[in-house]
Amino acid sequence: MKMSTSSTPRWVSGFKADYEKLFVKKWSSYMGAVLLIVVILGLMVNGMVWGVFGGVKFWGDWINNAVGLGPLLGVPAELDGFFMHRMSLMNTTLVLGAFCAALLSSQFAPSRPPKLEYVWAMLGGCLMGVGAALAGGCTTGGFFNPVLHSSPAGWAMWAGLLAGAAIGFKLLLWTLENIEWGTQAPPMVQVPSAIQKIYPLLGLLVALAIVSWAAIWLYSGSEPLSVRALIVLAGFTIGFIMHRSRICFARAFREPFVTGEGEMTKAVILALAIGLPLAALLFQKKIIDPYVAIPATFWIGSMLGGLIFGVGMVFAGGCASGSLWRMGEGHLKLWVSMFFFAWGGSTASALFKKFQITSIDETNIETFEMTAVGFQAYLPDMVTSWGLTFLISGGFLLLWYALVRYNESTEKFTLM
Repeated sequence: MKMSTSSTPRWVSGFKADYEKLFVKKWSSYMGAVLLIVVILGLMVNGMVWGVFGGVKFWGDWINNAVGLGPLLGVPAELDGFFMHRMSLMNTTLVLGAFCAALLSSQFAPSRPPKLEYVWAMLGGCLMGVGAALAGGCTTGGFFNPVLHSSPAGWAMWAGLLAGAAIGFKLLLWTLENIEWGTQAPPMVQVPSAIQKIYPLLGLLVALAIVSWAAIWLYSGSEPLSVRALIVLAGFTIGFIMHRSRICFARAFREPFVTGEGEMTKAVILALAIGLPLAALLFQKKIIDPYVAIPATFWIGSMLGGLIFGVGMVFAGGCASGSLWRMGEGHLKLWVSMFFFAWGGSTASALFKKFQITSIDETNIETFEMTAVGFQAYLPDMVTSWGLTFLISGGFLLLWYALVRYNESTEKFTLM
């Protein structure tokens, strides 16, 4: 038998190789998409949905109240705590999940962008806030969830996002060619090597803290805390999965126009192809009401909001969920983008509501399903057939896949 010349025992090398595969090497985008839809369906089985913009807007409400604009906008003076608001809690734990993954992979690195990127972060964040407020959600709540819930509102926002991503990228190219100020990158932040060496240990501590937090709430004897314990675990898992597989909805819409590459787009298509029939089964069994995740914005609000959001996410550097997990990775630009996304989303939502654009009368449940920019559209109720619903949804997925696959071969839609 050949003896190893290495001083490291084989069993240690084996564990190290497994660790590298699980926590250091990038996961397949397709595997990430499958794992993501499993977590989302798990939330739905428990009567909950994955959302991002609701939590972001809630942060913006706090900002507006802090600077004194809340009363003028009609923002409630008394708000839930950051960990009691469900979507705020999920967003927070999503960031922690990505932070944990970045530490375990030794990829956490504070990153400072050039000065001009801060301007784009502010502009992009505000546009994302306006677009999400108009569409009733971001790429998660305005596109992904409605499509998963068999609502054409998701496909209306899809069309707006495609157009917005193309327009945004062309505008960004123009700025790169015509604006020289603030384009020089600052020196990289140097993390002491002693701290970098203990990144994996810190990541393990973060994971243990999250599990302990969830366990304390789960066995607290309080039903509200027990529910939130599941949110803690779900948000953390989503952040971990998105970081390891680099899942980003902004990239799914942007990359075909930038490089012609469509892997992320096809991963999102795969997630929806798996999730659509399974979600439909949950609706048919009345485990969850599909209308809870369908905004009353079909089709004007969804499409116009998607257009504005699409331009914004190009300048901001990511969509809502993508910005969150990249915040956990240490990107300072995305922290700035998220701040202005929150503030812009809160402000736009309040103004749209005040002028009865996105709501008519929340006290009247008979009219709240319809707004000035659309209504809650649910395909099975509209076409009275699940077969036709699957045909329409599947047709859009096949169309999207065909366009992406064609572009990968020909680069007909690339704008470079």
